[in-house]
Amino acid sequence: MLKFIGRVIDFPFRWTAIGLITIYRYSLSAFMGRTCRHLPTCSEFTLLAIKQYGFWPGGWMGLARIVRCRPGGSDGFDPVPENLPQKAVWYAPWRYGRWK
Repeated sequence: MLKFIGRVIDFPFRWTAIGLITIYRYSLSAFMGRTCRHLPTCSEFTLLAIKQYGFWPGGWMGLARIVRCRPGGSDGFDPVPENLPQKAVWYAPWRYGRWK
């Protein structure tokens, strides 16, 4: 029952985030230039993570990815992980992302 309630609460946040990312990808992204150093791009990674894991874990994974996409940061092929990290819990959200 608790898992069902969590999904119902997550639903509007998930689709709002997906909508905002889609708007960004087709409008603002074109003006900022295509400079992402990863494949899939940071916006696509965040979109896939939110679709696969929900707003809270997927959003934190996307934030960690955006932080890594900077001068001196990582680059290359970096897909969304198959499984959530074992130590990741909702009250310690920084554990969802790979920050280095």
